[in-house]
Amino acid sequence: MDVRLSEKRRWEIIDRFASRSVLVVGDLMADEYLYGSARRISQEGPVMVIEVDSDEFKPGGAANVANNLRALGAAVAVAGVIGDDAIGRTLVDSLDSSMMDVSSVVVDVSRPTTRKTRVVAQSQQVLRVDREKTSPISPGVAEALLGQVSRILPNVDGVLVSDYRKGVVTPQSAAALIDLARSAGKPLITNPKPQSAVWLRGARVLSLNQIEAEGLGGGPLPDDEQALRAFGERLAALTDADALMVTRGSRGLCLWQRSGAFHAIPAHLVEVADIAGAGDTTIGTMALALLSGASDVEAAELANLAGACVVRKHGVATISPDELRSAI
Repeated sequence: MDVRLSEKRRWEIIDRFASRSVLVVGDLMADEYLYGSARRISQEGPVMVIEVDSDEFKPGGAANVANNLRALGAAVAVAGVIGDDAIGRTLVDSLDSSMMDVSSVVVDVSRPTTRKTRVVAQSQQVLRVDREKTSPISPGVAEALLGQVSRILPNVDGVLVSDYRKGVVTPQSAAALIDLARSAGKPLITNPKPQSAVWLRGARVLSLNQIEAEGLGGGPLPDDEQALRAFGERLAALTDADALMVTRGSRGLCLWQRSGAFHAIPAHLVEVADIAGAGDTTIGTMALALLSGASDVEAAELANLAGACVVRKHGVATISPDELRSAI
């Protein structure tokens, strides 16, 4: 079913973003970029020498989801884990300077802050270096983090769990997050990896991209609509979500609801510059629209539009309410 909201209704929902508040829980990451030129081969080995001209730091992972929500106007609190290191402090300072509540970020001295360093030469990424520890956080750190979540839940409208399989979301912490949100009467929206999707059973919305959905479903998404409906219904039953959203890139997104309704929302035709981080924009907009009174289908349609806006930009990016209104 093709969904097209009226311009007036879209504006009504977007106008409410600034009065909403969201707690983002998940894997906080730091994205570093080194930009330069490759002009020679090293004498030490058959590798390029990159002469770095500039560098850039950006919040990544769950921190980028938080960044997207803040850019859309929401009040944002962040709960996650960093290491006792300079890059972790830089990440927290970056979120704090964007007027986010970082009081629920827990420092774990046993692990580094997840850090991805990308080397870009002549506009082409030539290398990525990851510094991380992906084992589950310790029971003590998990208890401290959940205590912070419990403390801040009464002050927010909803919770968004952003899992990148870096150790914060475990079967135990996922179950506790679901229980805490349910007890507080707060909707929980999540963007998990296939391995953790079943741990977050009972979420208000569970969102996957096509590759993740195929990983969870054990096969490719069918092209036939009837088979596609059945595929999604099976995943929805697995995850017990009120709504399951699967983003499909140039093919738009699909939405399965607990009622049995199915919606295929077509993509907006845009010139794609970079898909990096588009999923964070999509789930952030979906969550914020739901918390602003949108129905599942209305929220998915706005999320689809937001995703189309952000892929026009190079690198991991965010969009503003004005950009979303302009796209309308």
